[in-house]
Amino acid sequence: MTTHPATEARPVTETVTGRFGTKSPQGTTALAGGATGAGEPAATRGRTSIADVVVVKIAGRAAREIPGVYDMGGGLSRTIGAVRDRVPGGRPNVGRGVKVEVGERQTAIDLDLVVEYGVPITDVARDVRENVISAVERVTGLEVVEVNVTVNDVHLPDDDTEDVSAGSRVE
Repeated sequence: MTTHPATEARPVTETVTGRFGTKSPQGTTALAGGATGAGEPAATRGRTSIADVVVVKIAGRAAREIPGVYDMGGGLSRTIGAVRDRVPGGRPNVGRGVKVEVGERQTAIDLDLVVEYGVPITDVARDVRENVISAVERVTGLEVVEVNVTVNDVHLPDDDTEDVSAGSRVE
């Protein structure tokens, strides 16, 4: 299979070598290098770059869409996130619990999940993996080589209710 030189990915200037190739220090990855000049097709004039944070947000949103996922992130990040969510004007961090490594044409994703009690963890992990891969590949055009899922906690139904009958220890 031959490719047109204008559609092959070119390294970004001032690159850093990572697990999947080169990327700029700002965390963006060149997907397609373009040619310049009026004689080139319009679709190939210029370069497309995708920042790592874009993949983080897509993966985070796709993971949260799956039934059985209660929250994402480790204990400390969830605590900080809960405080931030309660601050007026604050918005939830869609990328909490998501780490990515993005190369020129591929990406790898690590997810930290909290699942609902009673759901089969292996089924939730499989569904999350499928949904994340589908969303990231569809939106970015990057090949997702792996999605590693770590289940950090299980949310129990009584975790939401505070024990009001215990009363205060002091008067």
